[in-house]
Formats: sequence, structure tokens, C-alpha cells
Amino acid sequence: MPFNIPILLTWVRVALIPLVVGVFYLPDAWLSPVAKGGASTAVFIIAAVTDWFDGFLARRWNETSAFGAFLDPVADKLMVAGALLVLVEFDRVNAVVAFIIIGREITISALREWMAQIGAAKSVAVSSLGKIKTTAQMIAIPMLLFNGTVFGVINTRYWGSWLLGIAAVLTVWSMFYYLRKAWPLMKENSGRLL
Repeated sequence: MPFNIPILLTWVRVALIPLVVGVFYLPDAWLSPVAKGGASTAVFIIAAVTDWFDGFLARRWNETSAFGAFLDPVADKLMVAGALLVLVEFDRVNAVVAFIIIGREITISALREWMAQIGAAKSVAVSSLGKIKTTAQMIAIPMLLFNGTVFGVINTRYWGSWLLGIAAVLTVWSMFYYLRKAWPLMKENSGRLL
């Protein structure tokens, strides 16, 4: 297993996931509900920044690796899934929306793995639609974790809900985009699906 600064940052992101979730389960005597939302939001944002930064450093320093390419998306998906499950439990996100987002991530991960096995990984490379979906999602989730008003004007729950709804629509759209791109290869290699 290779070890470098980008991989270290990815491991830091993995380690931060329990904090994003766990802070909500601290006793109220230790941390008020408002402070819990703020702390969880801050940890989620730090984790999201490490996601951007580790990719940037890996490319800049030419320290990309197969292990890093595996670990990075796993960390991203765990971070999003963990946050969504907490948001569902605290009734800030509809379970159907969370299921759509998490289900799409599982489906596309499985598709990418299979496409890589048949030597067609580039057929399901990240698209601009997927990047827009991820951006909407990564702005919406911390807003919903915070669940308050910023600068006395911005209702983070309201705007976070809207953005996550947009992310859910883009999630379905991008999933069908990837599946449509992969369909000819899936038909051609249907014997290798099993």
C-alpha cells in the first residue's frame, strides 16, 4: 500500500466521518443542538476540502496510485452516506431522497468496477453533470447539518433542502447518462456480467 500526503489526506477524511455523525450523539449538556450542527458542519467542510486538496496534490506531485484511486471515492461515498443517514434520522432529509443518492452511488460504483474489469473504465469517467451534482450535494449537506440561519438572512435548511432536491434530480439524470453510455458494452459483454 503506497503512502504519501494525498493518501494521508484521504485517510484523514475517512477518520473525520465518525465525527460528522458522532457529534450529534453527544449529550446536550456537553454541546447544545446549535453547537452540534455547527461542529458537524465544520468537520464536514474540512473533510470536503481534503477531498479537493488530496486530488490536487496527487496530480501536481504526480503521486497518483491505484490505491488512492480506490480509496478516494470510497471516502467520498462514506462521508455523504453517513451525513445523509444522520440527516434522515433528524428529519432534515426525506428518506427517499437519501435512498436515491446513496443507491445511485452504489450502482455507479459497481458499474465502474465492472467497466474497469472489461477494460472500458473511460466509458464511465466522471462527467460535468456528475460534477454539478456533487457540487450541489456538497453545498446542501453542510447547510442541512447546520440547520439554522446564517447572517440573519440565509435559512440553511430551506436552501439546503432545495439544493439537495436538485442534487437528487441530477443524481438520477447522471445515473441514466452513465448507464446509457455503458449499455452497448453491457450488451456486448453480457456473458461477463455473471
